[in-house]
Amino acid sequence: MTKRESPVTSTPVLRATLVWSGVVTAVLAVAGAIIGFAVAGLPGLFSALAGVVLAALFLGITGASILIANRWFGDALYVPVFFGIVLGGWVLKFVVFIVVLLVLRGQSWIEPTVFFVAIVAGVLASLVIDVVVLTRMRIPTVSVELPTTVDDEPPATSDAESTPADDDGEERRA
Repeated sequence: MTKRESPVTSTPVLRATLVWSGVVTAVLAVAGAIIGFAVAGLPGLFSALAGVVLAALFLGITGASILIANRWFGDALYVPVFFGIVLGGWVLKFVVFIVVLLVLRGQSWIEPTVFFVAIVAGVLASLVIDVVVLTRMRIPTVSVELPTTVDDEPPATSDAESTPADDDGEERRA
């Protein structure tokens, strides 16, 4: 069976972003656990892990929802399906984020500062990944045949361009 490539140009970018995000999430989880444990003991370790995982989950939902929505490319309902899936993912993230914050508020095993720093580190790492992937991906934008000869004649100027004007924009008459 041959692998079918997606005709949507954002698909390779999103796939690369999700792969790199997974790698960076693992690195952040290890670093966050070590730093969190050093700063606040066991609650710091759990807080850092929870913050990194939460940030990675929420940031991954957007990329995954766009990849899923791209499967409808070429369908007559592609645009409404695409925006429905992506906006649904955003609403899901918002609701889950509020619920998670309400559940974790006041828990004895959460160190709020470490949790916050871990979420911010995850978001910043994701932004860096997005910039690096987008600047290094080669995405075709147009396919146009450019002219192969150079025209040696300078462009003709109109009378209005060659007539000097006063400071107020009116033409001078001799």
